[in-house]
Amino acid sequence: MTRLTDFKHALQHRILVLDGAMGTEIQKHRLDESAFRLAQGIDLSRERFPKPLQGNNDLLSLTKPELIQGIHESYLAAGSDLIETNTF
Repeated sequence: MTRLTDFKHALQHRILVLDGAMGTEIQKHRLDESAFRLAQGIDLSRERFPKPLQGNNDLLSLTKPELIQGIHESYLAAGSDLIETNTF
């Protein structure tokens, strides 16, 4: 079976559980401005982006990928069948 076939089979036979809210899980970590700016190999400096980046959670895929991965893994561990990615 392919993944698509497995997915269609699951949809036909049970209710699939989608992950929960990313924003509230991210907020639990109380990240400061630097967490949104420190990306390896990417210039997110104040000179290039003078406005605050804090709260731009899509940037965390670049600056804190381990945090985003950990949140997704916690949803899977809790029983989610599907996880969404950031809109980025």
